[in-house]
Amino acid sequence: MSVLEEMRIRSLGVIDDAVVELSPGFTAVTGETGAGKTMVVTSLGLLLGGRADPALVRIGAKAAVVEGRITVSPGDAAAVRAEEAGGEVEDGALLVSRTVSAEGRSRAHLGGRSVPVGVLAELADELVAVHGQTDQQGLLKPARQRQALDRYAGAGVDGPLTTYAAAYRRLRAVVTELDELTVRARERAQEADLLRFGLDEVAAVEPLPGEDTELAAEAERLGHAEALASAAALAHAALAGDPEDQEGVDATTVVAAAGRSLDAVRAHDPALAALADRTGEISILLADVAGELAGYADQLDADPLRLAAVEERRAALTALTRKYGEDIAAVLAWAQEGASRLTELEGDDDRIGELTAERDALRGELSVLGQQLTDARTEAADRFAAAVTEELASLAMPHARVSFAIGQSEAPDEASGIDIGGRSVLYGPSGADEVELLLAPHPGAQPRPIAKGASGGELSRVMLAVEVVFAGSDPVPTYLFDEVDAGVGGKAAVEVGRRLAKLARSAQVVVVTHLPQVAAFADRQLLVEKTVDGSVTSSGVTVLEGEDRVRELSRMLAGQEDSETARAHAEELLETARTSG
Repeated sequence: MSVLEEMRIRSLGVIDDAVVELSPGFTAVTGETGAGKTMVVTSLGLLLGGRADPALVRIGAKAAVVEGRITVSPGDAAAVRAEEAGGEVEDGALLVSRTVSAEGRSRAHLGGRSVPVGVLAELADELVAVHGQTDQQGLLKPARQRQALDRYAGAGVDGPLTTYAAAYRRLRAVVTELDELTVRARERAQEADLLRFGLDEVAAVEPLPGEDTELAAEAERLGHAEALASAAALAHAALAGDPEDQEGVDATTVVAAAGRSLDAVRAHDPALAALADRTGEISILLADVAGELAGYADQLDADPLRLAAVEERRAALTALTRKYGEDIAAVLAWAQEGASRLTELEGDDDRIGELTAERDALRGELSVLGQQLTDARTEAADRFAAAVTEELASLAMPHARVSFAIGQSEAPDEASGIDIGGRSVLYGPSGADEVELLLAPHPGAQPRPIAKGASGGELSRVMLAVEVVFAGSDPVPTYLFDEVDAGVGGKAAVEVGRRLAKLARSAQVVVVTHLPQVAAFADRQLLVEKTVDGSVTSSGVTVLEGEDRVRELSRMLAGQEDSETARAHAEELLETARTSG
Protein backbone atom coordinates (compact mmCIF):
# COMPACT_ATOMS: atom_id res chain seq x y z
CA MET A 1 0.00 0.00 0.00
CA SER A 2 1.22 3.51 -0.81
CA VAL A 3 1.80 5.73 2.23
CA LEU A 4 2.57 9.45 2.37
CA GLU A 5 5.49 9.52 4.81
CA GLU A 6 6.63 13.11 4.89
CA MET A 7 6.03 16.58 3.49
CA ARG A 8 8.39 19.53 3.59
CA ILE A 9 6.69 22.90 3.19
CA ARG A 10 8.57 26.13 2.49
CA SER A 11 7.24 29.69 2.10
CA LEU A 12 3.60 28.64 1.91
CA GLY A 13 1.15 30.93 3.71
CA VAL A 14 2.19 31.30 7.35
CA ILE A 15 4.65 28.41 7.04
CA ASP A 16 8.26 29.49 6.60
CA ASP A 17 9.94 26.08 6.60
CA ALA A 18 8.44 23.00 8.22
CA VAL A 19 8.48 19.22 7.91
CA VAL A 20 5.31 17.22 8.46
CA GLU A 21 5.96 13.57 9.39
CA LEU A 22 2.96 11.31 8.94
CA SER A 23 2.30 7.81 10.24
CA PRO A 24 0.93 4.89 8.26
CA GLY A 25 -2.17 4.79 10.47
CA PHE A 26 -4.16 7.69 11.89
CA THR A 27 -2.47 11.10 12.12
CA ALA A 28 -4.26 14.05 13.71
CA VAL A 29 -3.09 17.60 12.96
CA THR A 30 -4.06 20.09 15.67
CA GLY A 31 -3.25 23.65 16.69
CA GLU A 32 -4.90 26.92 17.51
CA THR A 33 -7.11 28.66 14.97
CA GLY A 34 -4.97 30.43 12.38
CA ALA A 35 -1.86 28.43 13.24
CA GLY A 36 -1.66 27.01 9.74
CA LYS A 37 -3.26 23.57 10.11
CA THR A 38 -5.08 23.91 6.80
CA MET A 39 -1.74 24.51 5.06
CA VAL A 40 -1.24 20.77 5.44
CA VAL A 41 -4.32 20.23 3.29
CA THR A 42 -3.26 22.97 0.88
CA SER A 43 0.24 21.49 0.56
CA LEU A 44 -1.08 18.05 -0.19
CA GLY A 45 -3.45 19.56 -2.73
CA LEU A 46 -0.51 21.19 -4.52
CA LEU A 47 1.43 17.92 -4.50
CA LEU A 48 -1.51 16.25 -6.16
CA GLY A 49 -1.98 18.70 -9.00
CA GLY A 50 -4.26 21.26 -7.36
CA ARG A 51 -4.62 24.81 -8.62
CA ALA A 52 -1.56 26.97 -7.98
CA ASP A 53 -2.54 30.27 -6.37
CA PRO A 54 0.34 32.79 -6.19
CA ALA A 55 -1.41 34.37 -3.19
CA LEU A 56 -0.29 31.31 -1.21
CA VAL A 57 3.38 32.31 -1.55
CA ARG A 58 4.67 33.77 1.68
CA ILE A 59 5.20 37.54 1.53
CA GLY A 60 8.81 38.30 0.64
CA ALA A 61 9.50 34.85 -0.82
CA LYS A 62 10.14 34.17 -4.49
CA ALA A 63 8.30 30.86 -4.52
CA ALA A 64 6.50 28.32 -2.35
CA VAL A 65 7.80 24.74 -2.46
CA VAL A 66 6.14 21.54 -1.29
CA GLU A 67 8.04 18.26 -1.38
CA GLY A 68 6.64 14.87 -0.48
CA ARG A 69 7.95 11.34 -0.04
CA ILE A 70 5.56 8.47 -0.73
CA THR A 71 6.42 4.84 -0.09
CA VAL A 72 5.20 2.61 -2.89
CA SER A 73 5.30 -1.08 -3.64
CA PRO A 74 6.35 -2.48 -7.01
CA GLY A 75 3.33 -2.62 -9.29
CA ASP A 76 1.39 0.09 -7.40
CA ALA A 77 -0.59 2.31 -9.75
CA ALA A 78 1.37 5.33 -8.49
CA ALA A 79 4.71 3.65 -9.19
CA VAL A 80 3.63 2.54 -12.67
CA ARG A 81 2.37 6.03 -13.58
CA ALA A 82 5.57 7.63 -12.30
CA GLU A 83 7.72 5.29 -14.39
CA GLU A 84 5.55 5.95 -17.46
CA ALA A 85 6.26 9.67 -16.95
CA GLY A 86 9.99 9.00 -16.81
CA GLY A 87 10.33 9.23 -13.03
CA GLU A 88 12.20 6.80 -10.82
CA VAL A 89 11.25 4.98 -7.63
CA GLU A 90 14.31 4.69 -5.41
CA ASP A 91 14.35 2.21 -2.51
CA GLY A 92 10.57 2.04 -2.53
CA ALA A 93 10.20 5.83 -2.24
CA LEU A 94 8.61 8.16 -4.77
CA LEU A 95 9.59 11.83 -4.48
CA VAL A 96 7.05 14.46 -5.54
CA SER A 97 7.53 18.23 -5.58
CA ARG A 98 5.59 21.32 -6.62
CA THR A 99 6.87 24.87 -6.91
CA VAL A 100 4.66 27.94 -7.21
CA SER A 101 6.34 31.27 -7.95
CA ALA A 102 5.09 34.61 -6.70
CA GLU A 103 4.32 35.47 -10.33
CA GLY A 104 2.02 32.44 -10.62
CA ARG A 105 4.26 30.05 -12.57
CA SER A 106 4.04 26.44 -11.49
CA ARG A 107 6.42 23.50 -11.88
CA ALA A 108 6.03 19.85 -10.94
CA HIS A 109 8.53 17.02 -10.48
CA LEU A 110 7.85 13.32 -10.04
CA GLY A 111 10.54 10.80 -9.28
CA GLY A 112 13.24 13.33 -10.15
CA ARG A 113 11.72 14.15 -13.55
CA SER A 114 9.94 17.36 -14.56
CA VAL A 115 6.35 16.49 -15.50
CA PRO A 116 3.14 18.33 -16.41
CA VAL A 117 0.99 19.21 -13.41
CA GLY A 118 -1.72 17.01 -14.90
CA VAL A 119 0.41 13.93 -14.18
CA LEU A 120 0.26 14.75 -10.46
CA ALA A 121 -3.51 15.11 -10.74
CA GLU A 122 -3.65 11.59 -12.22
CA LEU A 123 -1.79 10.28 -9.17
CA ALA A 124 -4.37 11.89 -6.91
CA ASP A 125 -7.05 9.51 -8.16
CA GLU A 126 -4.92 6.55 -7.10
CA LEU A 127 -3.39 7.90 -3.89
CA VAL A 128 -5.55 10.22 -1.84
CA ALA A 129 -9.18 11.06 -1.13
CA VAL A 130 -9.29 14.65 0.15
CA HIS A 131 -12.39 15.82 1.99
CA GLY A 132 -13.15 19.16 3.58
CA GLN A 133 -16.11 21.32 4.44
CA THR A 134 -16.46 22.31 0.79
CA ASP A 135 -16.97 18.62 0.03
CA GLN A 136 -19.79 18.60 2.56
CA GLN A 137 -21.44 21.42 0.68
CA GLY A 138 -20.87 19.52 -2.54
CA LEU A 139 -22.67 16.51 -1.08
CA LEU A 140 -25.76 18.70 -0.77
CA LYS A 141 -26.03 18.91 -4.57
CA PRO A 142 -28.13 16.19 -6.24
CA ALA A 143 -25.57 15.87 -9.06
CA ARG A 144 -22.83 15.02 -6.54
CA GLN A 145 -25.16 12.58 -4.81
CA ARG A 146 -25.77 10.81 -8.12
CA GLN A 147 -22.02 10.70 -8.74
CA ALA A 148 -21.49 9.17 -5.29
CA LEU A 149 -24.14 6.53 -5.98
CA ASP A 150 -22.61 5.74 -9.38
CA ARG A 151 -19.17 5.44 -7.79
CA TYR A 152 -20.53 2.96 -5.26
CA ALA A 153 -22.43 0.97 -7.90
CA GLY A 154 -19.20 0.43 -9.83
CA ALA A 155 -19.37 -1.80 -12.91
CA GLY A 156 -23.15 -2.14 -12.63
CA VAL A 157 -23.49 1.50 -13.67
CA ASP A 158 -20.14 2.09 -15.41
CA GLY A 159 -20.88 -0.24 -18.32
CA PRO A 160 -24.29 1.08 -19.40
CA LEU A 161 -23.27 4.67 -18.51
CA THR A 162 -20.25 4.54 -20.85
CA THR A 163 -22.41 3.22 -23.69
CA TYR A 164 -25.17 5.69 -22.86
CA ALA A 165 -22.77 8.65 -22.83
CA ALA A 166 -21.40 7.73 -26.27
CA ALA A 167 -24.92 7.40 -27.70
CA TYR A 168 -25.94 10.68 -26.06
CA ARG A 169 -23.02 12.55 -27.64
CA ARG A 170 -23.86 11.10 -31.04
CA LEU A 171 -27.51 12.06 -30.62
CA ARG A 172 -26.53 15.66 -29.79
CA ALA A 173 -24.42 15.80 -32.95
CA VAL A 174 -27.24 14.31 -35.07
CA VAL A 175 -29.84 16.70 -33.65
CA THR A 176 -27.55 19.69 -34.23
CA GLU A 177 -26.97 18.74 -37.87
CA LEU A 178 -30.65 17.95 -38.39
CA ASP A 179 -31.70 21.29 -36.92
CA GLU A 180 -29.24 23.11 -39.16
CA LEU A 181 -30.49 21.31 -42.27
CA THR A 182 -34.12 21.95 -41.36
CA VAL A 183 -33.82 25.57 -40.29
CA ARG A 184 -31.72 26.53 -43.33
CA ALA A 185 -33.87 24.64 -45.85
CA ARG A 186 -35.13 27.86 -47.49
CA GLU A 187 -31.63 29.31 -47.80
CA ARG A 188 -30.37 26.09 -49.35
CA ALA A 189 -33.31 25.98 -51.80
CA GLN A 190 -32.50 29.52 -52.93
CA GLU A 191 -28.84 28.63 -53.33
CA ALA A 192 -29.76 25.54 -55.36
CA ASP A 193 -32.00 27.59 -57.68
CA LEU A 194 -29.24 30.10 -58.33
CA LEU A 195 -26.78 27.31 -59.05
CA ARG A 196 -29.17 25.60 -61.46
CA PHE A 197 -29.73 28.87 -63.33
CA GLY A 198 -26.03 29.54 -63.64
CA LEU A 199 -25.18 26.01 -64.67
CA ASP A 200 -27.93 26.12 -67.29
CA GLU A 201 -26.46 29.37 -68.67
CA VAL A 202 -23.01 27.82 -68.91
CA ALA A 203 -24.38 24.62 -70.42
CA ALA A 204 -26.33 26.59 -73.08
CA VAL A 205 -23.14 28.34 -74.26
CA GLU A 206 -20.92 25.23 -73.97
CA PRO A 207 -17.62 27.13 -73.68
CA LEU A 208 -14.38 25.31 -74.48
CA PRO A 209 -11.11 25.72 -72.58
CA GLY A 210 -9.10 28.62 -74.07
CA GLU A 211 -11.86 29.49 -76.53
CA ASP A 212 -12.06 33.12 -75.41
CA THR A 213 -8.35 33.66 -76.12
CA GLU A 214 -8.53 32.03 -79.54
CA LEU A 215 -11.61 34.00 -80.59
CA ALA A 216 -10.05 37.27 -79.48
CA ALA A 217 -7.07 36.60 -81.74
CA GLU A 218 -9.30 35.60 -84.64
CA ALA A 219 -11.47 38.72 -84.25
CA GLU A 220 -8.38 40.91 -84.30
CA ARG A 221 -7.20 39.21 -87.50
CA LEU A 222 -10.57 39.38 -89.26
CA GLY A 223 -11.08 43.00 -88.32
CA HIS A 224 -7.83 43.99 -90.06
CA ALA A 225 -7.91 41.52 -92.94
CA GLU A 226 -7.43 44.11 -95.73
CA ALA A 227 -4.48 45.78 -94.06
CA LEU A 228 -2.90 42.42 -93.32
CA ALA A 229 -3.38 41.24 -96.95
CA SER A 230 -1.90 44.46 -98.38
CA ALA A 231 1.09 44.32 -96.06
CA ALA A 232 1.73 40.66 -96.92
CA ALA A 233 1.54 41.38 -100.68
CA LEU A 234 3.95 44.32 -100.47
CA ALA A 235 6.38 42.34 -98.38
CA HIS A 236 6.22 39.40 -100.78
CA ALA A 237 6.93 41.66 -103.78
CA ALA A 238 9.87 43.23 -102.00
CA LEU A 239 11.35 39.83 -101.25
CA ALA A 240 10.47 37.79 -104.34
CA GLY A 241 9.61 40.45 -106.95
CA ASP A 242 6.45 41.56 -108.74
CA PRO A 243 5.64 39.49 -111.88
CA GLU A 244 4.06 42.54 -113.49
CA ASP A 245 7.19 44.68 -112.93
CA GLN A 246 9.96 43.05 -114.92
CA GLU A 247 12.49 45.81 -114.18
CA GLY A 248 11.89 45.88 -110.44
CA VAL A 249 14.59 44.84 -108.03
CA ASP A 250 13.78 42.39 -105.26
CA ALA A 251 15.75 41.23 -102.22
CA THR A 252 16.00 37.62 -103.35
CA THR A 253 17.64 38.60 -106.70
CA VAL A 254 20.06 41.02 -105.03
CA VAL A 255 21.18 38.51 -102.41
CA ALA A 256 21.53 35.78 -104.98
CA ALA A 257 23.82 38.03 -107.06
CA ALA A 258 25.90 38.77 -104.00
CA GLY A 259 26.24 35.08 -103.29
CA ARG A 260 27.41 34.30 -106.79
CA SER A 261 30.08 37.01 -106.60
CA LEU A 262 31.45 35.56 -103.38
CA ASP A 263 31.30 31.97 -104.54
CA ALA A 264 33.53 32.87 -107.50
CA VAL A 265 36.47 33.76 -105.24
CA ARG A 266 35.78 31.81 -102.01
CA ALA A 267 38.61 29.39 -102.68
CA HIS A 268 41.18 32.15 -102.17
CA ASP A 269 40.25 33.19 -98.61
CA PRO A 270 38.56 31.16 -95.87
CA ALA A 271 37.13 34.33 -94.27
CA LEU A 272 35.42 35.27 -97.51
CA ALA A 273 34.19 31.69 -97.85
CA ALA A 274 32.46 31.99 -94.47
CA LEU A 275 30.71 35.15 -95.58
CA ALA A 276 29.66 33.39 -98.77
CA ASP A 277 28.05 30.64 -96.66
CA ARG A 278 26.15 33.15 -94.55
CA THR A 279 24.95 34.92 -97.68
CA GLY A 280 23.66 31.58 -98.96
CA GLU A 281 21.76 31.09 -95.70
CA ILE A 282 20.18 34.53 -96.08
CA SER A 283 19.10 33.66 -99.56
CA ILE A 284 17.39 30.47 -98.35
CA LEU A 285 15.68 32.32 -95.45
CA LEU A 286 14.39 35.00 -97.81
CA ALA A 287 12.93 32.36 -100.07
CA ASP A 288 11.19 30.65 -97.13
CA VAL A 289 9.67 33.90 -95.82
CA ALA A 290 8.53 34.86 -99.31
CA GLY A 291 6.84 31.48 -99.70
CA GLU A 292 5.04 31.78 -96.33
CA LEU A 293 3.90 35.31 -97.17
CA ALA A 294 2.35 33.98 -100.37
CA GLY A 295 0.55 31.22 -98.42
CA TYR A 296 -0.60 33.66 -95.73
CA ALA A 297 -2.21 35.92 -98.24
CA ASP A 298 -3.98 32.97 -99.88
CA GLN A 299 -5.33 31.67 -96.54
CA LEU A 300 -6.37 35.01 -95.08
CA ASP A 301 -10.17 35.01 -94.59
CA ALA A 302 -11.78 38.39 -94.92
CA ASP A 303 -15.35 37.06 -94.78
CA PRO A 304 -17.57 39.60 -92.93
CA LEU A 305 -20.00 36.83 -92.01
CA ARG A 306 -17.28 34.94 -90.16
CA LEU A 307 -16.30 38.09 -88.29
CA ALA A 308 -19.94 38.61 -87.23
CA ALA A 309 -20.14 35.00 -86.01
CA VAL A 310 -16.92 35.39 -84.01
CA GLU A 311 -18.10 38.60 -82.37
CA GLU A 312 -21.45 37.01 -81.52
CA ARG A 313 -19.70 34.05 -79.87
CA ARG A 314 -17.38 36.36 -77.98
CA ALA A 315 -20.39 38.28 -76.65
CA ALA A 316 -21.90 35.04 -75.32
CA LEU A 317 -18.62 34.14 -73.60
CA THR A 318 -18.31 37.67 -72.14
CA ALA A 319 -21.79 37.32 -70.60
CA LEU A 320 -20.48 34.25 -68.71
CA THR A 321 -17.23 35.87 -67.57
CA ARG A 322 -19.13 38.87 -66.17
CA LYS A 323 -21.01 36.54 -63.80
CA TYR A 324 -18.94 33.47 -63.11
CA GLY A 325 -15.23 34.18 -63.59
CA GLU A 326 -12.61 36.48 -65.01
CA ASP A 327 -12.02 34.17 -68.00
CA ILE A 328 -13.46 30.99 -69.48
CA ALA A 329 -11.07 28.82 -67.46
CA ALA A 330 -12.49 30.37 -64.27
CA VAL A 331 -16.06 29.94 -65.57
CA LEU A 332 -15.47 26.25 -66.21
CA ALA A 333 -13.95 25.85 -62.70
CA TRP A 334 -17.00 27.57 -61.18
CA ALA A 335 -19.31 25.27 -63.12
CA GLN A 336 -17.47 22.21 -61.81
CA GLU A 337 -17.63 23.39 -58.20
CA GLY A 338 -21.24 24.51 -58.62
CA ALA A 339 -22.30 21.11 -59.96
CA SER A 340 -20.69 19.44 -56.93
CA ARG A 341 -22.38 21.84 -54.52
CA LEU A 342 -25.75 21.36 -56.25
CA THR A 343 -25.42 17.61 -55.87
CA GLU A 344 -24.75 18.16 -52.17
CA LEU A 345 -27.74 20.47 -51.76
CA GLU A 346 -30.05 18.17 -53.67
CA GLY A 347 -28.94 15.35 -51.37
CA ASP A 348 -30.05 17.24 -48.25
CA ASP A 349 -33.52 15.74 -48.36
CA ASP A 350 -32.00 12.27 -48.33
CA ARG A 351 -29.65 13.36 -45.54
CA ILE A 352 -32.54 14.71 -43.48
CA GLY A 353 -34.28 11.36 -43.83
CA GLU A 354 -31.14 9.49 -42.78
CA LEU A 355 -30.55 11.75 -39.77
CA THR A 356 -34.18 11.53 -38.69
CA ALA A 357 -34.02 7.75 -38.73
CA GLU A 358 -30.71 7.78 -36.82
CA ARG A 359 -32.11 10.24 -34.26
CA ASP A 360 -35.12 8.03 -33.59
CA ALA A 361 -32.93 4.95 -33.33
CA LEU A 362 -30.57 6.67 -30.88
CA ARG A 363 -33.45 7.84 -28.73
CA GLY A 364 -34.70 4.29 -28.64
CA GLU A 365 -31.23 3.08 -27.65
CA LEU A 366 -31.03 5.72 -24.92
CA SER A 367 -34.40 4.61 -23.59
CA VAL A 368 -33.10 1.05 -23.17
CA LEU A 369 -29.79 2.20 -21.65
CA GLY A 370 -31.55 4.77 -19.46
CA GLN A 371 -33.78 2.04 -18.05
CA GLN A 372 -30.70 -0.09 -17.37
CA LEU A 373 -29.12 2.83 -15.51
CA THR A 374 -32.27 3.38 -13.46
CA ASP A 375 -32.44 -0.31 -12.54
CA ALA A 376 -28.73 -0.45 -11.64
CA ARG A 377 -28.91 2.72 -9.56
CA THR A 378 -32.05 1.57 -7.76
CA GLU A 379 -30.41 -1.73 -6.84
CA ALA A 380 -27.17 -0.04 -5.74
CA ALA A 381 -29.08 2.66 -3.82
CA ASP A 382 -30.64 0.10 -1.50
CA ARG A 383 -27.24 -1.42 -0.69
CA PHE A 384 -25.53 1.96 -0.40
CA ALA A 385 -28.21 3.38 1.91
CA ALA A 386 -28.14 0.29 4.14
CA ALA A 387 -24.34 0.46 4.42
CA VAL A 388 -24.34 4.20 5.25
CA THR A 389 -27.15 3.69 7.78
CA GLU A 390 -25.11 0.96 9.46
CA GLU A 391 -22.10 3.27 9.63
CA LEU A 392 -24.18 6.08 11.14
CA ALA A 393 -25.13 3.73 13.99
CA SER A 394 -21.44 3.62 14.94
CA LEU A 395 -21.25 7.42 14.71
CA ALA A 396 -23.73 8.10 17.53
CA MET A 397 -26.71 8.22 15.17
CA PRO A 398 -28.19 4.78 15.98
CA HIS A 399 -31.73 5.65 14.88
CA ALA A 400 -30.89 7.54 11.71
CA ARG A 401 -31.95 6.14 8.39
CA VAL A 402 -30.51 7.05 5.01
CA SER A 403 -32.30 6.39 1.74
CA PHE A 404 -32.21 7.48 -1.87
CA ALA A 405 -35.04 8.99 -3.90
CA ILE A 406 -34.57 8.15 -7.57
CA GLY A 407 -36.99 9.71 -10.03
CA GLN A 408 -37.36 11.40 -13.37
CA SER A 409 -39.02 14.59 -14.62
CA GLU A 410 -41.77 14.43 -17.19
CA ALA A 411 -40.78 15.76 -20.60
CA PRO A 412 -43.01 18.57 -21.92
CA ASP A 413 -43.43 16.64 -25.17
CA GLU A 414 -42.45 13.31 -26.61
CA ALA A 415 -39.81 14.81 -28.87
CA SER A 416 -37.76 16.16 -25.96
CA GLY A 417 -37.71 13.01 -23.85
CA ILE A 418 -36.90 9.32 -23.82
CA ASP A 419 -39.13 6.50 -22.67
CA ILE A 420 -38.43 5.24 -19.16
CA GLY A 421 -41.01 2.97 -17.58
CA GLY A 422 -43.62 3.90 -20.14
CA ARG A 423 -43.21 7.65 -19.56
CA SER A 424 -41.51 10.29 -21.67
CA VAL A 425 -38.94 11.86 -19.34
CA LEU A 426 -36.18 14.43 -19.58
CA TYR A 427 -32.67 13.10 -20.02
CA GLY A 428 -29.09 14.33 -19.95
CA PRO A 429 -25.52 13.11 -20.42
CA SER A 430 -25.74 10.85 -17.35
CA GLY A 431 -29.18 9.41 -17.92
CA ALA A 432 -32.68 10.41 -16.91
CA ASP A 433 -32.39 9.84 -13.16
CA GLU A 434 -32.62 12.54 -10.52
CA VAL A 435 -30.94 11.20 -7.40
CA GLU A 436 -31.40 12.69 -3.95
CA LEU A 437 -29.97 11.48 -0.66
CA LEU A 438 -32.56 11.51 2.15
CA LEU A 439 -32.04 11.41 5.91
CA ALA A 440 -34.48 10.53 8.69
CA PRO A 441 -32.42 11.37 11.80
CA HIS A 442 -34.73 9.63 14.28
CA PRO A 443 -37.70 7.25 14.32
CA GLY A 444 -40.93 8.83 13.18
CA ALA A 445 -39.14 11.53 11.17
CA GLN A 446 -39.98 11.75 7.50
CA PRO A 447 -36.97 11.27 5.22
CA ARG A 448 -35.89 14.67 3.96
CA PRO A 449 -33.14 15.78 1.58
CA ILE A 450 -29.93 16.13 3.58
CA ALA A 451 -29.67 19.72 2.30
CA LYS A 452 -32.81 20.48 4.34
CA GLY A 453 -32.95 17.83 7.04
CA ALA A 454 -29.36 17.55 8.33
CA SER A 455 -27.55 19.75 10.81
CA GLY A 456 -23.89 20.57 10.39
CA GLY A 457 -22.84 17.79 12.73
CA GLU A 458 -25.17 15.28 11.11
CA LEU A 459 -23.91 16.23 7.67
CA SER A 460 -20.30 15.71 8.79
CA ARG A 461 -21.12 12.24 10.04
CA VAL A 462 -23.14 11.35 6.93
CA MET A 463 -20.19 12.32 4.76
CA LEU A 464 -17.78 10.35 6.92
CA ALA A 465 -20.10 7.36 6.76
CA VAL A 466 -20.26 7.67 2.97
CA GLU A 467 -16.46 7.76 2.75
CA VAL A 468 -16.10 4.74 5.04
CA VAL A 469 -18.51 2.82 2.82
CA PHE A 470 -16.44 3.83 -0.20
CA ALA A 471 -13.33 2.61 1.62
CA GLY A 472 -14.85 -0.86 1.61
CA SER A 473 -15.87 -0.85 -2.05
CA ASP A 474 -13.43 1.53 -3.78
CA PRO A 475 -10.48 2.11 -1.43
CA VAL A 476 -7.60 4.53 -1.82
CA PRO A 477 -4.34 4.39 0.21
CA THR A 478 -4.73 7.75 1.98
CA TYR A 479 -7.70 9.74 3.30
CA LEU A 480 -7.33 13.38 4.28
CA PHE A 481 -10.14 15.03 6.23
CA ASP A 482 -10.04 18.78 6.81
CA GLU A 483 -12.23 19.53 9.84
CA VAL A 484 -15.09 17.39 8.59
CA ASP A 485 -16.01 16.97 12.25
CA ALA A 486 -17.31 20.55 12.34
CA GLY A 487 -20.51 20.79 14.34
CA VAL A 488 -19.84 17.50 16.15
CA GLY A 489 -19.19 17.28 19.85
CA GLY A 490 -19.56 15.14 22.94
CA LYS A 491 -20.28 11.47 22.47
CA ALA A 492 -20.70 11.90 18.72
CA ALA A 493 -17.15 13.28 18.50
CA VAL A 494 -15.82 10.24 20.36
CA GLU A 495 -17.60 7.95 17.92
CA VAL A 496 -16.19 9.91 14.97
CA GLY A 497 -12.70 9.44 16.39
CA ARG A 498 -13.33 5.75 16.96
CA ARG A 499 -14.59 5.29 13.39
CA LEU A 500 -11.62 7.14 11.90
CA ALA A 501 -9.31 4.90 13.88
CA LYS A 502 -11.12 1.86 12.48
CA LEU A 503 -10.74 3.24 8.94
CA ALA A 504 -7.01 3.71 9.65
CA ARG A 505 -6.60 -0.04 10.08
CA SER A 506 -6.84 -0.47 6.31
CA ALA A 507 -5.66 2.93 5.06
CA GLN A 508 -3.61 5.96 6.02
CA VAL A 509 -5.87 8.60 7.57
CA VAL A 510 -4.84 12.24 8.12
CA VAL A 511 -7.31 14.48 9.94
CA VAL A 512 -7.07 18.23 10.54
CA THR A 513 -9.24 18.64 13.61
CA HIS A 514 -10.13 20.93 16.49
CA LEU A 515 -11.81 18.16 18.50
CA PRO A 516 -9.80 16.48 21.28
CA GLN A 517 -12.17 13.50 21.18
CA VAL A 518 -11.05 12.86 17.60
CA ALA A 519 -7.35 13.66 18.12
CA ALA A 520 -7.17 11.23 21.06
CA PHE A 521 -7.78 8.27 18.75
CA ALA A 522 -4.86 9.15 16.47
CA ASP A 523 -1.77 6.97 16.29
CA ARG A 524 0.25 10.17 15.93
CA GLN A 525 -0.67 13.75 16.80
CA LEU A 526 1.05 16.71 15.17
CA LEU A 527 0.91 20.18 16.68
CA VAL A 528 1.20 23.22 14.40
CA GLU A 529 2.42 26.33 16.25
CA LYS A 530 3.34 29.83 15.18
CA THR A 531 6.40 31.64 16.43
CA VAL A 532 6.16 35.11 17.91
CA ASP A 533 6.66 36.68 14.48
CA GLY A 534 3.58 34.88 13.14
CA SER A 535 5.34 32.22 11.04
CA VAL A 536 5.60 28.44 11.28
CA THR A 537 9.20 27.25 11.17
CA SER A 538 10.87 23.86 11.22
CA SER A 539 10.28 23.67 14.95
CA GLY A 540 6.64 24.66 14.53
CA VAL A 541 5.32 21.21 13.54
CA THR A 542 5.88 18.88 16.44
CA VAL A 543 5.08 15.22 17.04
CA LEU A 544 3.33 15.11 20.41
CA GLU A 545 4.00 12.29 22.81
CA GLY A 546 3.39 11.63 26.48
CA GLU A 547 2.96 14.74 28.56
CA ASP A 548 3.06 17.06 25.57
CA ARG A 549 0.09 15.30 24.03
CA VAL A 550 -1.86 15.49 27.28
CA ARG A 551 -1.16 19.22 27.47
CA GLU A 552 -2.39 19.81 23.88
CA LEU A 553 -5.56 17.77 24.45
CA SER A 554 -6.15 19.77 27.65
CA ARG A 555 -5.85 23.00 25.69
CA MET A 556 -8.27 21.69 23.09
CA LEU A 557 -10.73 20.68 25.81
CA ALA A 558 -10.69 23.73 28.02
CA GLY A 559 -8.37 26.27 26.45
CA GLN A 560 -6.14 25.83 29.51
CA GLU A 561 -3.12 23.58 29.29
CA ASP A 562 -2.62 23.35 33.08
CA SER A 563 -6.23 22.74 34.13
CA GLU A 564 -6.29 19.63 36.33
CA THR A 565 -9.84 18.84 35.26
CA ALA A 566 -8.91 19.17 31.60
CA ARG A 567 -5.81 17.03 32.12
CA ALA A 568 -7.86 14.31 33.77
CA HIS A 569 -10.35 14.41 30.92
CA ALA A 570 -7.53 14.31 28.33
CA GLU A 571 -5.98 11.27 30.02
CA GLU A 572 -9.38 9.63 30.12
CA LEU A 573 -9.85 10.25 26.39
CA LEU A 574 -6.47 8.72 25.61
CA GLU A 575 -7.27 5.69 27.73
CA THR A 576 -10.67 5.31 26.05
CA ALA A 577 -9.03 5.45 22.65
CA ARG A 578 -6.35 2.95 23.70
CA THR A 579 -8.78 0.39 25.04
CA SER A 580 -11.53 0.79 22.42
CA GLY A 581 -9.57 -0.78 19.61
